[in-house]
Amino acid sequence: MNRAYSLLQIKELDDDLRIITGMATTPEPDRVGDIVEPLGAQFAKEIPLLWQHRHDSPVGITELGKPTKAGIPFKATFARIVEDGPLKQMVDMAWQAVKAKLVRGVSIGFRPLAYEYLDKGGIRFTESEIFELSVVTIPANASADIQSIKSADAKHRKDFGVKLVSKSVSSLPKGAVSLIKK
Repeated sequence: MNRAYSLLQIKELDDDLRIITGMATTPEPDRVGDIVEPLGAQFAKEIPLLWQHRHDSPVGITELGKPTKAGIPFKATFARIVEDGPLKQMVDMAWQAVKAKLVRGVSIGFRPLAYEYLDKGGIRFTESEIFELSVVTIPANASADIQSIKSADAKHRKDFGVKLVSKSVSSLPKGAVSLIKK
């Protein structure tokens, strides 16, 4: 399995919805010099959201958006487990780690379908099958990022010292933050 990483930028928090959005991958070289071409990506309507690329640690579901030259957007929802037990503890821990900014990255797991070696090292994956998105601690692709963590929970907004603003993430400039510090 191959992986491509991206950074996490928390812009909104939502304990009710448990949704994160952002870019799953971009066409820029990652930290090891590899490139995953977004326009050559194939994927199912929904793919698993995993914890740290562990296939035995699913924490939610991801919907990838339409690939563009700039990358592949995503919306991922962390599961809400009602019954006590190890699965609830793992999913809640993953959600808490993302909210606390301890885990700041996302990463795609993919299967190469077509690729070429780059002159200066690295591989350009011109066609791939993306089969999972993971939240990860250490990302390699610093250009792809999580752009929001949705929240309407007043207590958590207060705890984090932020209030929501009603701007569409897509209307914000790259790298802009849609939270206002109190």
